[in-house]
Parts: sequence; C-alpha cells; structure tokens
Amino acid sequence: MFEVIIGLEVHVQLNTKSKLFCSCATSFGEEPNTNVCPTCLGLPGALPVLNKEAVHKAIMLGTALKSVINKTSIFNRKNYFYPDLPSGYQISQFEVPVVGLGELLIDFEDGSSKKIGVTRAHLENDAGKNIHAGDVSHVDLNRAGTPLLEIVSEPDLRSAEEAILYLKKLHSIVRYLGISDANMQEGSFRCDVNVSIRPKGDTKLYTRCEIKNMNSFKFIEKAIKYEVNRQIEAWEDGVYEKEVVQETRLFDVNMGETRSMRGKEDAADYRYFPDPDLLPLILTDEMIEKYSKIPELPDEKKERFVKEFEIKEYDASVITSSLEMANYFDEMMKESINSKNAVTWLTVELQGRLKEGITLENSPVDAKTLAKLISRIDDNTISGKAAKEVLDYLMENSEEVDAVIEKLGLKQVSDDGALLEIIDGILAANEDKVAEYKSGKEKMFAFFVGQVMKISKGSANPQKVSALLKERLA
Repeated sequence: MFEVIIGLEVHVQLNTKSKLFCSCATSFGEEPNTNVCPTCLGLPGALPVLNKEAVHKAIMLGTALKSVINKTSIFNRKNYFYPDLPSGYQISQFEVPVVGLGELLIDFEDGSSKKIGVTRAHLENDAGKNIHAGDVSHVDLNRAGTPLLEIVSEPDLRSAEEAILYLKKLHSIVRYLGISDANMQEGSFRCDVNVSIRPKGDTKLYTRCEIKNMNSFKFIEKAIKYEVNRQIEAWEDGVYEKEVVQETRLFDVNMGETRSMRGKEDAADYRYFPDPDLLPLILTDEMIEKYSKIPELPDEKKERFVKEFEIKEYDASVITSSLEMANYFDEMMKESINSKNAVTWLTVELQGRLKEGITLENSPVDAKTLAKLISRIDDNTISGKAAKEVLDYLMENSEEVDAVIEKLGLKQVSDDGALLEIIDGILAANEDKVAEYKSGKEKMFAFFVGQVMKISKGSANPQKVSALLKERLA
C-alpha cells in the first residue's frame, strides 16, 4: 500500500490595471505584442518600479490565509532562458516572501475538515506566451510582466480529491477578496502539481514529478490520478528509480496521460540573487492594518448562513463555494422566504436550468424573482410542480411571477366549496372503493387524492384536498 504526497503551486494573476514593474496595461485579448514597453521587453537600461496595488492584494490574501505578513521582503532574479522571457530572468521572491506561513481549511462531504499548510505566497512577474502553429512558433509578450501571486502549499494533500478541494477553496477565497477574476480559461488561476508516493508508514519523501501549468479542475484531477498510478506501477515493477525521476511533465488531455517535458531544476540551477534594481519591500504597520480589513470569506459566510437561516452545513458549503451563488442566496433571503425551499430552488431547480454560457450573474431569473416564486409556494398560491412550469417560462420570458401564474392558469384551488364539489362527485362515482377504504384498505386514500388532482388538472391544493377527503370519508 502506498501513500500519495501532493504539493501545489498556484499562480494567481492579480487584477491590477497595470503590470508589476511598469505601467503597461494587463488587459486580456489585445493584439499580440501591443501592451509592451522597454521594461517588460527586458531592454537594456529599463528600470522596474513596483506596483503598490499588487502589494496591497498580497496583504489581503495573506490575511485570508492566516499567514505571517513579512514587514520586509526581498525581490530576486530567477535566471533561466526561455523564448517568452526576454530579460533572461524572472523577478520573484525567494528567501523572504511578502506572505509567509499560513493555512487553508478544506471541507469534506461528511462534515469533517482538514487543515492544509501554506508555505508562502510571493509576488512575481509573469512570462509571455508561446504560440505554436505547425512548424512555426510565435511569442506574445502582452502577458509578460503581469503581476502574479504564487501560493505554495505544504505537501499535506493525500489524494486528487483533496487537491481539488484545496484548489476550489483557494479559488473561491481569491474571488471573495476581489484580487483576481481567477478565470481559469484565460490562465488567471493555474497551478503546478507536485506528485510523489511512498510506502504507507514511511516518513521519507521520494522523487517528485511536477505537472506544469494546469488550468482545469477536471484535468488536474485526471492528471494526478494518472501520475500516481504511473509511479505505483513503476515501484511494483522494480523500475521506480529508472522511470520516476525529478522532472517537469505535461498532461496530454487527449490521451489522458502525463508525458515528460524537461528535467526539473533545483533552486541552485536558477542562480537566485537579490535584484539590484529593486530595494527591499518595506511594509508599514498602517499599510498592513488597512489592507488586513477583508470582506466576509467563504467559511465565515457559511457559518452565518447556518446560524442565521438554519440550513444544513453541507448546503451552506455548496452555496458559499461560489461568490455569485452566495450573493444570490443573500439577496433571496432578504425577501423573508423559507430557507429550505430557497436552498433547493437555487441549487437544484435554477442551477439545473442554467444552460451553457448562462451564469447566475446573467441569469434571466434574478434573486428577487426566484424569491417571489418561492413565496407563492409557501403561501399555497401554487404547487411545487406548477412552480417548475413558471420557472421554465421565466427562463425564456421576462415577466412578473404573479402575471405568469395567472397566464398559465396554475393558481391552486383552495376554496372549500369548489373542492368539496369535486370530492363528492368522485366518492359518489366510486362507492366500491369507498367501501374498500372503510374496511381498512387505507391505500385507497391515495387513489382519491389522485382523482381530485386529475379532475382539477393539478390546480387543487393537495393539503386542502387531503384534509377535506378525510372529513368526508370519516
């Protein structure tokens, strides 16, 4: 039996308007090589000037992760040659990062949780982007110099599932803080995965392989599982030392496998040294205090939802996993509706109707409208089944809830007189079944309810029907 050891290096692109060391824009999707200047092109004589907004966002993340905020940190040059790095070095933080030791709590479905250590979070500038087309490769340097926070976890993760829980939690924290759009498709939130194995009970750390630049939760999980199996098979076949070497690997999404990309360097290979163009970064107590005041985070919001609205912890975890969903739920609950119904209609009914390209942010049914629909179920104006028809209609048409209920003729009949007329007619037409019920065959009650609902075309109030039927049959 083997134990899996996983450590993650997450790169979060900060949503500053300008780059980390120059005034070039960080906007995505511009014409290649237009958001560039001598500094991010690495031209001789161009000097870097630190973007203070990136520092502020680093303090916010450090606070959220309960990390040590270092009042003094140092920028280093990390030297390596690659076509998308025109200066021949990356400006990063090595020995003393702005954010030190911290932690992140991951939650499991059974209600348990696990604390994952965070080693550090340091500021660095991003590289450009290589574009390969057939036999030709191009380099777009628009992204070069964009501010990144690299968040490095301790090797505390023990499965692909735990890694995904960690990444999703970190992703939501970044979004809650508003320091990044964390758009994975655009590369604003991506990670390198370090994987190794060891026999259970062993405390030694064995050779790790790094899977580079992953930006999809689904593919990260698949890549980890493949790599774990590859290493276990190599161990069991007696070829571990030959086949599992310290290297950088890539994940082929089409083949569903990791492949060797290049040998993995050690820190010494990068020849780190303090950047002579940048003074140490000094944080004042006032700056730390100001940017440590952060908004309500997922764990805090979850705790509030459980206490204030009396919903299950798991439901609160699902809702708070997304900032958009948490805000939507908060808006719904301002209308004083049943919280249990609100959870179901948000997480199951509405979410199930959001088609590709439609999110809660641009949903045709806003929080107030969905809350109004739920209130009409609560006050027995319509049944749950009828409410689904109304929601289907509202997904395609922008109209008021009550108007749609009237238009579709879905209002529940709760008038005693009208319901008793239907009930009396059914009982008179089914005297044999009435006799069966009275002789002890209680299952016949469901038959009578079904007949009333059929004749009323589903508009009868089921609770009223049951109450009136019991009176008549008694």
